[in-house]
Order: sequence, then structure tokens, then C-alpha cells
Amino acid sequence: QVQLVESGGGLVQPGGSLRLSCAASGFTFSAYVMRWYRQAPGKERELVASIGSTFYTNYVDSVKGRFTISRDNAKKTVYLQMNSLKPEDTAVYYCNALFTTTYNYWGQGTQVTVSS
Repeated sequence: QVQLVESGGGLVQPGGSLRLSCAASGFTFSAYVMRWYRQAPGKERELVASIGSTFYTNYVDSVKGRFTISRDNAKKTVYLQMNSLKPEDTAVYYCNALFTTTYNYWGQGTQVTVSS
């Protein structure tokens, strides 16, 4: 019943923008820290951004000033606005919902490719 469904990925040129969305269902969305991870081929999964229940946000240094995470609790959706995209941003992006170690959910991922 728990679902995290990402959308918005695709192919974009360097310098372009994308907005990822993650629609949640089956759990108390507002109580969870929502996070975006990414994983590039041959790389470990990396935490990109997180937003808490009080809307506190943090980001990995490489995306600061370019990416913005936000959430809409009424819509049970978390977003990742990605601007000034670089080829090194190419990865599968995953939505994650964290309450405790036991209650930790993942989406299926959406591909973001930044290339000319």
C-alpha cells in the first residue's frame, strides 16, 4: 500500500532545468522526513536533499544554490527543482521517506540525463 512514485525525469541540456515530483500514499506523509537521493552508474547512492516535517532543508554541497527541495503536505508530494543542470547531475533520482529505521520507504527512481 505504501507508494512513492517519482516523475519529471528526462533528458535535458546542460544549463537546463527539471522539476522532479514524488507522490506519496499509504503513510502519514507529514510526519516523515522526505529526501532525494541519486545514483550514477558505478557510484554509490548519494543523499542530495532533505526536508523535514518543519520544512527545514539541507543539501549536498554540489547542488547548493541550484536545487531546491519542497513539500506540499496537503498533496502528499515532495519536489526537487533542479536548475543549472550539469552533466555530473546525471543519475537515477530516488525519493525516500524516513520516519524510523523500520519506516523507511523508497520510490522506484527516475532517470535524469544531462547531455548535449
